[in-house]
Amino acid sequence: MGFPFLLLVLAIFIDKFHCETIIESCTSQGTMEAIRVKSFGEPEVLTVDTVPIPSPVAGDDVVVKVIAAGVNPVDTYIRAGAYARKPELPYTPGADGGGEVHSVGADVKDFKPGDRVYITASKSGTYAQYSLCSASGIQKLPDNVTYEQGAALNVAYRTAYRALVVRARVQQGQTVLVHGASGGVGLAGVQLAKAHKCKVIGTAGTADGIELLKTQGCDFVFNHRDENYVEEIVKATEGKGVDIILEMLANVNLAKDLELLGHGGCVAVIGNRGNVEINPRLLMQKEASVVGVMGGTPEEIAAAFTAINTGLTDGSLSPVISSPVYTLKDVPAAHVDVIARKKCSPGKIIIKPWD
Repeated sequence: MGFPFLLLVLAIFIDKFHCETIIESCTSQGTMEAIRVKSFGEPEVLTVDTVPIPSPVAGDDVVVKVIAAGVNPVDTYIRAGAYARKPELPYTPGADGGGEVHSVGADVKDFKPGDRVYITASKSGTYAQYSLCSASGIQKLPDNVTYEQGAALNVAYRTAYRALVVRARVQQGQTVLVHGASGGVGLAGVQLAKAHKCKVIGTAGTADGIELLKTQGCDFVFNHRDENYVEEIVKATEGKGVDIILEMLANVNLAKDLELLGHGGCVAVIGNRGNVEINPRLLMQKEASVVGVMGGTPEEIAAAFTAINTGLTDGSLSPVISSPVYTLKDVPAAHVDVIARKKCSPGKIIIKPWD
């Protein structure tokens, strides 16, 4: 009896040791650096903390090693507590990222560790060295697209696609004005409009932005800081006006947009930071419309990424990355620059969490 009993005890001990080893390997993932916001406020509330690396909890979870994260104006509104939806504090900002799959849940079949991906929905935020997502919240990143470009895709290209294709219902051959075209969403709008074989007019407020838009294939480029640029755009359309306007700052530009629209035209409002006074008679006379742009159904979002991935693969879509590239400790400066655009070049602002 003694020997079998000892064997039983040994077997239980080995099995217990094996189980504890598995549990430890699953739950002890180490630590990482991440931005944490503990109170809403100015950019100074963005601080670097050391936190646990997330682990797959649900069966369809995926942990992504974030090689590059994108910064969007909406990130600043959320940080300031000025957005309609406020996250529970503390939180890690960010919805855009490019990187590699680190680990996957038991039910994930389409991704494996090491796969190149870009993030379209993060559960834990992307201003971090690792991000927890669901499998439906990532997309394969084509080999011809860098991680930095991957971090420029989700918010910018999905928003531009929804504005142009879904809300404004673009048609081949139309004239599209991208009002404020040198940022992430604006450049995405330019590229998508060119892919739809439209005539594209872009505006920017700096010499660098104007030169960039010329390289992006805009048919006409204007400086929206010039006093007479509205009249110049009307001349460029031979007095017909434009069919679609992608508007990044409606509180400043919407009244001008209504002057620039042709008959039956549409303004898609992508960005706004205040109130604006307009003359509705212009909408009546032109039988024009103003539409808002925000989210979309899961089916519409899936369709957008299908189109975006096609454009990435065939080269018609290619995100432009701003410089400098920021580190985690520089994120407060990145939040200033994504709004002011005074200390960075045109394009998408990027954070490198590992630098």
